[in-house]
Amino acid sequence: MLSLVRSLARCLIAPLALSIFATPLAAHEGHDHGAPAAPAAAATDGSARISLHSDSYELVGILRGDRLTLFLDRYAGNEPVTDAGLAVTIGTGGEVAATPTPEGTYLVASPLLPGAGPLELVFAITHPGGDDLLIGTLERPAAAPPAASSATAGAMAPGASLAIAGRQVPVLYLATGGALAFGLLFGAGLRSSRRIVPTMAVMALMLLAGTVIATAHEGHDHGEAKAALPSGDTPRRLADGAVFAPKPTQRLLEIRTQVTRPEEARRTIGFVGRVIADPNRSGQVQSITGGRVLAPAGGLPRLGQAVKRGDLLASVEQAVPQADRTTIAERVGEIEQQIAMVEAKLKRSRGLAERAIAPQSQVIDAEIELAGLMRRREIVGRIRIEPEELRAPLDGVVSAVRVVAGQVVGSQDILFQIVDPAGFWVEALSYGEAELSSLGAASAVLPDGKPLALSFRGVGRALQQQATLVQFAIENAPAAIAVGQPVRVTAQTGTVTSGIILPRGAVVRGANGEALVWRHTDPERFDARPVRTEPFDATRLVIRAGIAPGERIVVRGAEHLNQIR
Repeated sequence: MLSLVRSLARCLIAPLALSIFATPLAAHEGHDHGAPAAPAAAATDGSARISLHSDSYELVGILRGDRLTLFLDRYAGNEPVTDAGLAVTIGTGGEVAATPTPEGTYLVASPLLPGAGPLELVFAITHPGGDDLLIGTLERPAAAPPAASSATAGAMAPGASLAIAGRQVPVLYLATGGALAFGLLFGAGLRSSRRIVPTMAVMALMLLAGTVIATAHEGHDHGEAKAALPSGDTPRRLADGAVFAPKPTQRLLEIRTQVTRPEEARRTIGFVGRVIADPNRSGQVQSITGGRVLAPAGGLPRLGQAVKRGDLLASVEQAVPQADRTTIAERVGEIEQQIAMVEAKLKRSRGLAERAIAPQSQVIDAEIELAGLMRRREIVGRIRIEPEELRAPLDGVVSAVRVVAGQVVGSQDILFQIVDPAGFWVEALSYGEAELSSLGAASAVLPDGKPLALSFRGVGRALQQQATLVQFAIENAPAAIAVGQPVRVTAQTGTVTSGIILPRGAVVRGANGEALVWRHTDPERFDARPVRTEPFDATRLVIRAGIAPGERIVVRGAEHLNQIR
């Protein structure tokens, strides 16, 4: 009995083992566990890309179907070139002219473009700025493998069979035989004291389970599939920290670059300052005595109104105390009394002179005395009622109005401020020990980022709040500038050094706070590089370390690249 069981086990276990090792291969037909990454020129959306450049131009082509979209830019500055003549030679075929599009790209359509594998392309560029020839290979993605046949896909379906020892054995028979063998072996093991039979029974059970699992595996998925790479036109941060920015994104963000080169530059020093009016081209309007403000016939001047020197801005009615009014009234009474006496005297003198009793000189003296008294009465009366006139001290615009009609003002109050729009200075504070007498060209930046060209005017010799005053004149002041506006001043000193000068917008801050610039290493790839900088002027920096001459650095749009994740 034992020998019979052993023989049966050998007959069944071998085919079952063969079915176990054959079944997973058939069951996995059509599945992909970790396929190799696609080549760089092919994207997951079925497109293909080609990137070429020369010393003058940079070209990126994106193939979708039988249409090749071309992006042509300047190599140094990354500016789009939209008015060039572009012809493409496709493989061994003829030359095809590229058609400009309203989006600033070029389009090539040809039946030679679709396919799989490498395709040689020659681009002939004609432009008033220079002609060029670019040659490259377009790596087109390979065609997808054919779908599994119905016979293979249903190898483990009900009614399917496996080839064993040259014969087709139904899977159902193998499963039934395995179950029968397990029952026989397990029963024999109960009657035998030897351990080999139970062991063989367990093996048979394992083989049977493997057969069932392999059969059930067909059409199922082991876990979640690996995520596909982003589309070829999707900007993203790469694993090494670089940024992939396709040409459509670069056009949208207006990415511009600059080829670095060393330049001679003076060291600079920075100040914090504010805008002030030019002392020789500005003025203030105040009342001498104070009083109540009266508006002129045309009304009080408004802010920004242009005025001429001598224009009436307002009047001030003097405030006369009661005691002064009494004194003035008494004085006016005395003058009027004297006038009455002189008039009577003049009347008598004229009568006597007409009769030749008195000389004519008495009449003349009386007339002169009367005229003087009347003039004195007029002056005294005018002091009490005539307002003080406030007039513009120079040509300019009204920059400040601190009064309204009917307001009572004092003699120290500033009522109006007149400035010349072309006459503004910057007053800065220096807290360091730098030599300020040798300052050269200077510039400033307004809070909105607008630069100002400055010229040095002088240095104060008296400290104010433990700082030295430095004054600069603003050249070609913009119309929107205002007195008191804060600015950041950068002035050059006498020390000359060599360095790479870049716009301030080219330097951004990384996640750890360090200063970074973005290098344009490939047509659609940008690398971050930490740098050490010093201010050069209001809009530029000197790069002291981190980059070398001849590299392409992003000078516009760097902040946008820095945000790509």
